[in-house]
Amino acid sequence: MIIRTVVAGIFVCFSFAFGITVKAQDGKSLFNQNCASCHAIDKKLVGPALMGVEDRWPNKKHLYEWIRNNQAFLKTGDPYANKLYLEYNKTAMNLFPQLTDAEIGAILKYISDYKPAAAQPAAGAAAGEPAAESDNTLLFGILTLILAVIAFTLMQVNSNLKKLTDVKEGVDSPEPVPFWRNKTYIAIVTVILFLIGGYLTTKGAIGLGRNINYEPKQPIFYSHKVHAGINQINCLYCHSGAMDSKYSNVPSVNVCMNCHMAINEYKGEKLYNADGEEVNGTEEIKKLYEYANFTPGQPWDASKAKPIEWTKIHMLPAHVYFNHSQHTRVGKIQCQICHGEINKMDEVKQVSELSMGWCINCHRTTQVQFKDNGFYSIYEKYHQDLKDGKIDSTKGVTVEMIGGTECQKCHY
Repeated sequence: MIIRTVVAGIFVCFSFAFGITVKAQDGKSLFNQNCASCHAIDKKLVGPALMGVEDRWPNKKHLYEWIRNNQAFLKTGDPYANKLYLEYNKTAMNLFPQLTDAEIGAILKYISDYKPAAAQPAAGAAAGEPAAESDNTLLFGILTLILAVIAFTLMQVNSNLKKLTDVKEGVDSPEPVPFWRNKTYIAIVTVILFLIGGYLTTKGAIGLGRNINYEPKQPIFYSHKVHAGINQINCLYCHSGAMDSKYSNVPSVNVCMNCHMAINEYKGEKLYNADGEEVNGTEEIKKLYEYANFTPGQPWDASKAKPIEWTKIHMLPAHVYFNHSQHTRVGKIQCQICHGEINKMDEVKQVSELSMGWCINCHRTTQVQFKDNGFYSIYEKYHQDLKDGKIDSTKGVTVEMIGGTECQKCHY
């Protein structure tokens, strides 16, 4: 009896332990780790939509080579690869030499099996915008709870049947101990609560400071889609420090007023906030005028303007050193790699995890662009090793090789 109870208890514990941590297949996990920062399955991001990618690459071997090292594959002169490279403004994809054939196959299978969730878009959402992918965590939790109740019920039925058998055979048996006083049950419940508490505590600790999808409301509804997308205003006009400074500065009111002294009415397509509510663009320009202390048609005294208190979105812990220019000017990293399709956002949100693992994975796989990049001329050894064949020219020099994963680089 005790052995059966213990076995049942172990079964219940493992049901909870595994039920609450059930994840999608490896293909989805690998896609999210390696591809999701630049690609979506059913829409363009930094790179092309991946739905039907295998149909566009009839030769699967070439597709695998392209995924592992697109820069090396371009040298083969493949017409489709070169067309793709030119279509995306000669922006090279990250390198993934660590992916095995099985892992690439799992990613491609996840892409081919992908089915968008059938959900109605929120009011004001752009036509064709994919619905959010469903999360089955709650379902797995409910199923696990049901299995636990069934297991405990069967244990009680087994105990009662044993008691009836003993009575029929004239065997004296002690009165059953109530559930709340049964040491075996108490031990099982304690272990279950320990597993659940440990899981939730660990998950919460890992997620501390990770603000993915953080989308705060700003004092003025500023649409990057209108400014950087439709009107093609260069990012550096507003964020002038993005290429040459440690920080990518937020523009002052003066920068905004350079245009909006003349533009006092919004005549573009309808604007919607994250809740699907329509936004009056002209009223938002009037909010800017309040900060600027500006009256249309009258001379403007810039000294009387007060700063706009924008809410910071992309934040790193205080103990992390991050130099913006080191990535944009030296590393030649595109804005979208970290910030997503900023030129298609009305209200900006954080799209990348910006965790230590996310950064290190990028450093391990991103090839340093030595060519036409004067900063890297100081690494004479690597230039010579490339010439001598000591470094595989197809893999090149990664950020990791020049110290990109050393602790003191970011935590000095």
